[in-house]
Amino acid sequence: MTWTRRLALIGTGGALAAATALAGAGGATAATLTHHRHHHATRFATPPILIKKFGRLADGIPQVTSPTPTGLPPSAIASVYNLSGLSPTSGAGAGQIIAIVDAYNDPNALSDLNTFNSEYGYATLSTCTSLSQSGSCFEVDEPEGTPSNNSDWAVEESLDIEWAHAEAPGAKIVLVEAKSNSDANLFGAVTAANNLGATEVSMSWAGSEFSGETSDDSTYFTHSGTLYTASAGDGGHESLYPAASPDIIAVGGTTLNGCSGTSCSGFTSETAWSDSGGGISTYETLPSYQSSYTGPVYSTSTISALTGGKRGIPDVSFDANPSTGVSIYDSTAYDGQSGWFTVGGTSVGAPNWAGILAAGAAAGDTALQGHANIYSSGYSTNLRDITSGTNGSCGTDCTAGTGYDLVTGLGSPIDYP
Repeated sequence: MTWTRRLALIGTGGALAAATALAGAGGATAATLTHHRHHHATRFATPPILIKKFGRLADGIPQVTSPTPTGLPPSAIASVYNLSGLSPTSGAGAGQIIAIVDAYNDPNALSDLNTFNSEYGYATLSTCTSLSQSGSCFEVDEPEGTPSNNSDWAVEESLDIEWAHAEAPGAKIVLVEAKSNSDANLFGAVTAANNLGATEVSMSWAGSEFSGETSDDSTYFTHSGTLYTASAGDGGHESLYPAASPDIIAVGGTTLNGCSGTSCSGFTSETAWSDSGGGISTYETLPSYQSSYTGPVYSTSTISALTGGKRGIPDVSFDANPSTGVSIYDSTAYDGQSGWFTVGGTSVGAPNWAGILAAGAAAGDTALQGHANIYSSGYSTNLRDITSGTNGSCGTDCTAGTGYDLVTGLGSPIDYP
């Protein structure tokens, strides 16, 4: 079983038919990677990020950047979700450490983050002198040595650090760069994030489930005091790992109807995004927070009845449709282009949710702080139920409806913290 690296280009009229598929991006191959986890075959993770294109350049390459932002800014996302942290002066997330786990090196991470900050009125960040220092700061951690540069992953890293910071400008942001996108390196980077005391860990990457994953859950995702978020995927109805882990807050995708370009002034509703990941886990059993959930479930009475006693994915949702995508800045050339990108995919949700959780923790608002709180009462006070849309043609399992569903979980964040 292999995890592949894909980065799709999305046009204004729909998905570009051809997507780049790379195994072991950045020159690495299965033969050259050292694997040391449970004797599984080496796998590679895919970041579920989609880049919107704006036509083609003279040489035929899709145009994917512009000199000024073309996607949604923090203020537009704030207007849709009423998230108090999404203000440059809020100080939300103070005292929290958000770890962004990604693969390969983004050589201009901090300068790109500060270009984003300057555009949207956030303060300039400096490199952390210590994670115990007061105030917000940024640092890069390379637990397996300095990785090689990779332009595809650099786009993902820029998305993750810029939007986690936008949600929680008072938090410290640590970009933990795995040496490659192999599972061994990525989960080693999660261990590093745990060891540095991260309060939130964002993982905007995913691969197919595998038989040994249940032992990985307890190895990597049960660090005391840490909440984990992961993208549910961009392939429609599917169950991917690590989102399938019951120890992770899995984030599905939505469309913000009425939002366009840089504005959400015409926002009318939020519906399930047609390519959002979500489904029933192959290997994970129903976690206690889903079995004890007493709220509505789409088409049936309990989550157990919906999933046949297995873990349901996702837990929550967030904007993911590239047509209502967010702006990021990245100066590492992608197909020879750099500047402002508009991106979507469930990659958007994982870092935003990490920032939202950091803002809530700092404010002392427990409603969304972990599965137990989300499934017991938080969903009724701080989540918008997504009640329409599909991510496939498999009937109930592919349809968003009232209550918990396998496309958007319990819904998107509102009025938090």
